[in-house]
Amino acid sequence: MKTTISDLVIAFFDLVEAEGRALRHHTLRVGIGLACVVLALLVTTAATGFFLWGVYQLLLGWFSPPAAALWMAGVALVLAALALGCARWLTR
Repeated sequence: MKTTISDLVIAFFDLVEAEGRALRHHTLRVGIGLACVVLALLVTTAATGFFLWGVYQLLLGWFSPPAAALWMAGVALVLAALALGCARWLTR
């Protein structure tokens, strides 16, 4: 069995082409996954904002606007602490 340099070069470029296609496919999948994560983050941010606004409106029935805003700041800080705790737990 005789192998020439041209056979080796052709095999090398076939390998490079196949790996390039695999890289393009996986890069596209990572990009789509990242776009989904960003979209989920935006929707979660909007949902949190609406939740806080709704609780603020609810608290206005019982407290003055400054007191309701202070309560909402406390709720927002608790939510932020929970998110930070979850992030630290997940990245251990």
